[in-house]
Amino acid sequence: MNKEKLMKTTVGLWIDHKQAVIVLVTGETEEIKVIHSEIEKPQQAPADDKQQRVWTEHLNKYYDEVIALVRNVKELLLMGPGEAKGELKRRLERTLLAGRKIEIETVDKLTEPQIVAKVREHFTRTS
Repeated sequence: MNKEKLMKTTVGLWIDHKQAVIVLVTGETEEIKVIHSEIEKPQQAPADDKQQRVWTEHLNKYYDEVIALVRNVKELLLMGPGEAKGELKRRLERTLLAGRKIEIETVDKLTEPQIVAKVREHFTRTS
């Protein structure tokens, strides 16, 4: 997607540590992209530094893949049930999206149509 089109597109992102669902809405159309992290979060804190490094490295790659799809947006709605949305927001603020509007909302697991509806509703209210 070219930069000009993306700047006119509203973008919402539902994320947890297992997957990210990115919804790009332009007018009446939407595009949905799903990225799977392919990692299971440990049920408890990693037992040693090596496990923690592997987990962190994998998360960084996952977040980089997500960031690559939203790097040119002006506004972003981040949603999700747990810590991933906050972790991604901090990473975005430190890097590519510094100075851009990033809003965060805690929500449970949503279907793709529910995510699309939430993005449309959010950006209708805030515009």
